[in-house]
Amino acid sequence: MKNNFACKLIDQFNRNPEKIILRILINHEYQPITYENLISGASAYQNYLSKLGIGIGDIVILILPHGIDLVYAYFGCVLNGSIPSIMPYLTEKLIPEKYRQDLELLIKITCPKGLITFAEFSQEINFLKTMESSIKSVVFVENVNPYKDDIKIKNQFPGLQRTLDDVALLQHSSGTTGLQKGVALSHQAIFNQLMSYSQALNISDSDVIVSWLPIYHDMGLIAGFLMPIFSGIPLILMSPFDWVRAPYKLLQAISKFKGTLCWLPNFAYNFCAKKIRDRDLMGIDLSTLRAVINCSEPMRQNSHEMFYQKFKSYGFKRSALATSYAMAENVFAVTQGGIDLPINFDEISLRKFQEQRKAIPVDKDEKSVVMVSAGKPIKDVKVKIINVDGKYLQERFIGEIVIKSNCLLTEYHNREDASREVFINGWFKTGDYGYIADGELYISGRKKDLIIVGGKNIYPKDIETNVMEIEGIHPGRVVAFGVFNEIKGTEDVVVIAEIEPAFLGREDEITSRIRAKVTKESAIALRNVHLVKKKWLIKTSSGKIARALNKKKYIQEVLSR
Repeated sequence: MKNNFACKLIDQFNRNPEKIILRILINHEYQPITYENLISGASAYQNYLSKLGIGIGDIVILILPHGIDLVYAYFGCVLNGSIPSIMPYLTEKLIPEKYRQDLELLIKITCPKGLITFAEFSQEINFLKTMESSIKSVVFVENVNPYKDDIKIKNQFPGLQRTLDDVALLQHSSGTTGLQKGVALSHQAIFNQLMSYSQALNISDSDVIVSWLPIYHDMGLIAGFLMPIFSGIPLILMSPFDWVRAPYKLLQAISKFKGTLCWLPNFAYNFCAKKIRDRDLMGIDLSTLRAVINCSEPMRQNSHEMFYQKFKSYGFKRSALATSYAMAENVFAVTQGGIDLPINFDEISLRKFQEQRKAIPVDKDEKSVVMVSAGKPIKDVKVKIINVDGKYLQERFIGEIVIKSNCLLTEYHNREDASREVFINGWFKTGDYGYIADGELYISGRKKDLIIVGGKNIYPKDIETNVMEIEGIHPGRVVAFGVFNEIKGTEDVVVIAEIEPAFLGREDEITSRIRAKVTKESAIALRNVHLVKKKWLIKTSSGKIARALNKKKYIQEVLSR
């Protein structure tokens, strides 16, 4: 039998069909799913897709909210030998017009043969009738019954014939143009990642993974979905919308099911520490956690400290704080830290960091910034730093991070131009800035987001993190960017922050505190602060703040007044 996604799934089923591999939160209850349930439910979708003429190698877009239908539909594509690609479901947090534009563009570039969604979503895809589309069929989940008793589990699924070099899935990055670049990943690349990352995490049969992350995002898809299911590690899964509304449910799940591994973007550390009330933590035990992994955003020491101080009395151990640098183009993880040894923190000179692009340990009485290590590269992944000319830099010099591994993308699907642009001498250019010290990687920010103020290099994430620490500002709802000032001949830094409803009427006070903190911490004089109410800020499909779109909105709605 060949080794591919379908084979791996069938192998787990044959070993232990009654094993509960997944528990998913549905209407306040965790519904168990065994491997037999999973294969049976996926088989229903495989049969349906096959009857519609959607077959091996055909791309299928899944637009479904988090739930059992998404799980069965995804693995139905796997058993069918099709290439699944999850898109976020339209919610109140996304701008409908932009969502539809992105979806239409995605379909034009990706050329899917099928689309799986709910019938109520049909009005959102009416544009398919007016465009030349590759889509043969739209599958509504209401027409598929994954619970029919007469569905037989068979060993002749088309997906069993896929080769390791075939594309297994597409991941779509978020952002203003990210939907144009579907990251095509082979079965082999994904298996290589799962093997190396499992080793880096010291995965064992005693682990339990708990996740609230959206599975259309690489962190949720790989770490919080495919890795546990293919590895036979129990997975506890909830919707990101359940988590946002009630973040304490994540900790309740960890306590109830004795979770050992969990992934959080940096803002979620702050969000949990600030939003979870002690009354919702009665009886909570977090002592089973051996790693809560900070990933997907630049990491901050004070976020870790805030999380630890909030939950240490509930059994959470400082040693469980961990970090990782990851990206969809490498399947997921590039580095991992904090598993075998504590996380390293590097206190460096702020002036030399901003002006000389060097990470030099701070001198006495000098203004400093604390950088958080993302750890060392996982097995079979190499990391280097290059300058603008593509030349490799020594340790502690800041430049663009490039990687080489056996996990890299096959291509950006149907985007030869974009695929060529991201490689230099066989190394993948990440678009992130950082440096290496003592073999460990430190991330400073996105190359495209860099703000230059009077010759100083300013990373928006540093400013945003400082602003989010101010009482009255919603965690994760801050964006900073530069706007060129013709008179000064340099960029002005602009901060937009969402104010909590309880603090309305205190805008002047909070604005003053933001200016004071940013000026103190970043050595720039911040003047442009714009406080907004809920729903003003524009988000990407993965829930992140869309920097470019918010900058455009600010220029149109604020500067043009």
